[in-house]
Amino acid sequence: MPRATRSHSPHLSSAPPSPPTAAPSPGRSTIAVHGGTDRPRAGRETDAPVVTPIYQSVNHIQAFGTAEGLRYPRYGTGPNAEIVQRRLAQLEGGEAALVLGSGMGATACALLALLRPGDHLLASAWLYGGTHRLLTQEFASMGIDVTLVDPTEHRGWRRRLRRETRAIFVESPVNPTCRVLDLTPVTLLTKEAGLALVVDSTFASPINFRPLEHGADVVIQSTTKFLNGHHDTLGGAVVGTAPYIEEVREKMTVWGQAPDPFACWLLERGLKTLDVRVRRQNESAMRIAEWAAGRSEIRRVHYPGLETHPDHAIAATQLDGFGGMLAIELAGGGKAADRFVRRVSLWLHAPSLGGVDSLVSEPRYTSHAEMSPEERAALGVPDGFLRLSVGIEDADDLIADLERALR
Repeated sequence: MPRATRSHSPHLSSAPPSPPTAAPSPGRSTIAVHGGTDRPRAGRETDAPVVTPIYQSVNHIQAFGTAEGLRYPRYGTGPNAEIVQRRLAQLEGGEAALVLGSGMGATACALLALLRPGDHLLASAWLYGGTHRLLTQEFASMGIDVTLVDPTEHRGWRRRLRRETRAIFVESPVNPTCRVLDLTPVTLLTKEAGLALVVDSTFASPINFRPLEHGADVVIQSTTKFLNGHHDTLGGAVVGTAPYIEEVREKMTVWGQAPDPFACWLLERGLKTLDVRVRRQNESAMRIAEWAAGRSEIRRVHYPGLETHPDHAIAATQLDGFGGMLAIELAGGGKAADRFVRRVSLWLHAPSLGGVDSLVSEPRYTSHAEMSPEERAALGVPDGFLRLSVGIEDADDLIADLERALR
């Protein structure tokens, strides 16, 4: 168990509470639609709205003589935030959740609730570019030491462990290379050493992967991506034990990372179709990856659903679906990529992912723009690397559009 002291966040064990002796738990699609709300029983409250109203108010009337029940959006206690937080906790299988203003805000506050100056963090070297900057630049200025580890070196985690180490941070599947990490050796180490295991699972969503079920203590999501799924709101989420989430809430309140009520409402609306969207995206991405693997213009396809993928066996064991994200490396390098993004029409050239519209992006100009070509190549992101976010369009049309761009 991680240390239950005020200086390092308490109660991080992710073991779920004993299930009540009631009806069996609902399926994930049902949770995505109804989780976190108290639906009226038949014959009661017949005027109740089916859709949650938007409580577009900063202030709510407070009871006299008590701080209990205080509602204020910056504290994450507005009605729309509370509903979507309960739903996210149910989807991930955690005790509690907190929504924040962005995925990076969620990552920063989640880790700052665990770490103090003088602490040490072990992190996977395979990270989203923004997270890499946060850990290697911003945390250094706060007196938090970070060591990046090649996650394929399972003994590397233990060798780099220090007395000051407080947590391990990994991202799986990895943005943008679609690598999938085996959490088993990391989980064994964190449980043995009493460390917190924090997993960014944005690429998978809780439909395809739930890290808490695999021994993680904390889950981070960029809700901007699959959870909202419509490219129209920014957000992040942290899921874990209730005491830990309260510590994250303190950081969010101080750093001003809370989302507004409308953003929470949009996220709740998006969650209702999460299961059907992700399943469609899984299916289409698999078809596109298989098609791309047979094209001579494409040097390499990165998709864990392909048997040629280096982590296919891990993905087949840990994931419920291989995801709606893939990447391709064009044989013509950077110049070929420049031509390609100008020729596609259904695939929009934009930097986000996980929504109903299919997107293509170039990490060399977005998440990894601050790195040199040599640094990007060392991370598996050479020039000519394109990240594809598969939407819900017809897969045949998406493939035809890619084929036209290659010609």
